[in-house]
Amino acid sequence: MDKKIVIYQVLPRLFGANSTTCIHNGSKAQNGCGHFSDFTKKALNEIKQLGANYIWYTGVLAHATKSDYSKYGIPNDDIQLVKGNAGSPYAVKDYYDVDADLADNVAERMNEFVKLVNRSHETGLKVIIDFVPNHVAAEYKGMLNPFNDENYYPGHIHDGDWTDTAKLNYGNHDTWQKMVDILLFWLQKGVDGFRCDMAELVTCSFWNWAIPLVKSRHKDVIFIAEVYNPHEYRNYIYYGHFDYLYDKVGLYDTLKNVIHGQSASLITQCWQSVDDIKPHMVNFLENHDEQRLASEAFADDARKGRPALLVSALMGTNPFMLYFGQELGERAHDAEGFSGQDCRTSIFDYWTIDSVRRWRNNGKFGNELLTKDEKSLRDFYTKILNLCNDEPALQKGLFFDIMYANYDNMEMDTNKVYAFLRGVEGQLILVMANFSDENLKVKVKIPAHAYDYMNIPRKDNASGRDLLRNQTETYSLMPDVAIDIDVPAWNGRVIKFEY
Repeated sequence: MDKKIVIYQVLPRLFGANSTTCIHNGSKAQNGCGHFSDFTKKALNEIKQLGANYIWYTGVLAHATKSDYSKYGIPNDDIQLVKGNAGSPYAVKDYYDVDADLADNVAERMNEFVKLVNRSHETGLKVIIDFVPNHVAAEYKGMLNPFNDENYYPGHIHDGDWTDTAKLNYGNHDTWQKMVDILLFWLQKGVDGFRCDMAELVTCSFWNWAIPLVKSRHKDVIFIAEVYNPHEYRNYIYYGHFDYLYDKVGLYDTLKNVIHGQSASLITQCWQSVDDIKPHMVNFLENHDEQRLASEAFADDARKGRPALLVSALMGTNPFMLYFGQELGERAHDAEGFSGQDCRTSIFDYWTIDSVRRWRNNGKFGNELLTKDEKSLRDFYTKILNLCNDEPALQKGLFFDIMYANYDNMEMDTNKVYAFLRGVEGQLILVMANFSDENLKVKVKIPAHAYDYMNIPRKDNASGRDLLRNQTETYSLMPDVAIDIDVPAWNGRVIKFEY
């Protein structure tokens, strides 16, 4: 893909839910549920206009639930083995079926999903779904290509937090073949990629065999691994053949710590640790496992995420992922049911996300029901995410960290400000991110090595346009000559030079 990948992660169950009076621990009948059909052409165009070119539909596969669909030939689940009323999307009970909750007509649920895939493609969005290879629901119901006892790991019922699942056995090659058959099944439905749940719990030898086999038939499919052990990153990329890995324990954790007051200079150490594999890392500030950025446990203010967005989205050619509602400053302050009030959006309960519901406005979409702050934040996200592909320097350009040239610079606080360059031939972009509650007057230095490395012409009076403010000013582009820049609190500057 020529463009930088920008992924919009969304739970269909919650995206289209409209209730304004949700009941704690409520059933589907009480609290309602979103459907595939809520992703209309208009909805998908709104997501595309935000800057996304991939959409990850989370929770598509049929999973254990307390809802009764037995009249459609779907076996009921043991309610003692189901988390919440809706159930966990990661306790898959049939790899070859979609979640009945998401269909308008349950009997036509697979056709409705295929239509969703087609609508997404027509809008210009490629489709990612979850692939959950490590475990299945404790009572797996799949009748197509069913599992036998040898497909399960001995003593296979999980303990601890995963009591609703059973672990699969990759010591049996039949399990390998079944997993590949599942991947090929969904690719035939038009899916473009897979986010592979807890990929590091599955032997890398399986991925080494499976991914090339799948790509020999579907060369453009992408595989994203949920991997948290940095010591295994290169193994899963070079031996396991994954296209991309979560950058959770690296950039995500670092940016969270910087928002909480640690030095912005830590970002340099962070990217240096994965510099050789940086194009393979998926950057994000939220996903379904993590606390909402605007929640009390994280930033407690969505605006504090703006400098982190500048860094996470603009510092490389690698993918960036956005979690639905993040662009609206969703705080996740509800105690929905099973998940409790944990500053996350529940994946186990039937519920409505108020900010998303108001933005959707019964399918009309727009700003009519949003607050001033929500509108402003969504505009900011839209601007940044579209810059990722509108500006060649940000889409495919070189990266140069200029922090080292400013550690002894008394007129730039490197604990609060992070600065870097992106550039292609004829274009240079300077990004400044201010992680403090003060408007700062900064004099930043660009070292001589950056001029040579990025072929920047020396010029005393260079015209630079701030892509956030749409204002043009004159700067001195000379090695080690300080450039005066005002950087707003919890925000930044993105200054473009053309030559």
